[in-house]
Amino acid sequence: MPKFKVFLPARMPFSAPADFVRWFRSAAPYIHAFRGRTFVIAFGGEVVADGKFMALIYDLNLLASLGVRLVLVHGARPQIETRLQQLQHRTRYVRGLRVTDAIALTCAKEASGRLRVEIEAQLSMGLPNSPMAGSGIRVASGNFVTARPIGVVDGVDLVHTGEVRKIDVAAIRDRLDHNELVLLSPLGYSPTGEIFNLALEEVAAAAAIALGADKLIFLMDTPGVTGRRGELKRELAPGEADALLKKGVTAPDVQLYLPCATRACREGVARVHLISRHSDGALLIELFTHEGIGTMIARDALQSLRRARIEDIGGILQIIEPLEADGTLVKRGRDLLEMEIERFVVLEHDRVIIGCAALYPFGDHMAELACLAVHPEHRRAGAGERVLQAMEARARSLKIKRLFVLTTRAAHWFIERGFSAAAVSALPRRKQDLYNYQRRSQVFVKRL
Repeated sequence: MPKFKVFLPARMPFSAPADFVRWFRSAAPYIHAFRGRTFVIAFGGEVVADGKFMALIYDLNLLASLGVRLVLVHGARPQIETRLQQLQHRTRYVRGLRVTDAIALTCAKEASGRLRVEIEAQLSMGLPNSPMAGSGIRVASGNFVTARPIGVVDGVDLVHTGEVRKIDVAAIRDRLDHNELVLLSPLGYSPTGEIFNLALEEVAAAAAIALGADKLIFLMDTPGVTGRRGELKRELAPGEADALLKKGVTAPDVQLYLPCATRACREGVARVHLISRHSDGALLIELFTHEGIGTMIARDALQSLRRARIEDIGGILQIIEPLEADGTLVKRGRDLLEMEIERFVVLEHDRVIIGCAALYPFGDHMAELACLAVHPEHRRAGAGERVLQAMEARARSLKIKRLFVLTTRAAHWFIERGFSAAAVSALPRRKQDLYNYQRRSQVFVKRL
């Protein structure tokens, strides 16, 4: 695997080096999580036609350098349209699918062939002092997709327009195992030697499902899925996506991609992302930041709360260290966390730790809620509330009748959630002996 190289511009787009360090560290959990994972990335022929493909190539090279197994699916609609116009030949569409007659099929084969060669050429670049330096990306393409004719739809014979019958999973995985990038064109082949014109989104969804891909990513004209008022829907469950489609409030390209996205989720793909092809670096922003830039459709609940494990210590430290630095939390070292990890719970969002808390039982049916912390980007979304409720439920299961906290900055937050101010003398004797009078933490107690 090639080494990971970072090429920085002469003037870094950060206000200070510390900002870059903070951002790079925040991306570390995603880098570790994505290594060895399979991503299927689909983009229309527009990405190549408008000259923006080179920027995407840089991002794909970065993903490959990080050990991500990539399957690319390209479209060819604008190139086919251009060729048909040159021939002054008109074709019809039925339910968004082209009626592929003999002339249209010839144009589809020409367009796909040229695009494949152009994409392979750009992926093969290795100019010094560029993001492609030393990349050594090898591209595999071929007859990985078996297809069959769609037939007659709404009384119209779609002729050479087909649908995916089978994905050659073994062949694709073999190429991926050899550190190659697999490129799929919107063409399929039948056992009798026929060629069929396929929809880009159908090929991408079928490949992602068959491969059990971790992510399916569509690059679109729009920023993602939007609601009736034009607001971007950052996260959707398949059912929510179906409801939006029924209301008819989605953009035309979303109407093409979203049904395939929900089908992929329901058939095993964990995450599907719909992002804009017009935003430079959209792929990296979507994958390596908490907020993302488009819409993510998730098969499972994005947030999960569970008991902490020893391998979670790094994620917990990322959450609590800024709060320790400003005095909000008492400093805990890695050694202490390792010894007390069984007392912690963590809240994950898309497999990244965004919150934590610990419970310390004392005598007299009392317990301390400690180290309650949430990532800043999730504090207004109810993450802290969810962690608190989980810790209260855990305390009740241990027959705890009173829960107490010591805080210097979050007094009102706890009061709003049923805690009452109390004196240090209200604490268990052992906790009173450990009370730090220099910090002057306020004491709050809640009856369960």
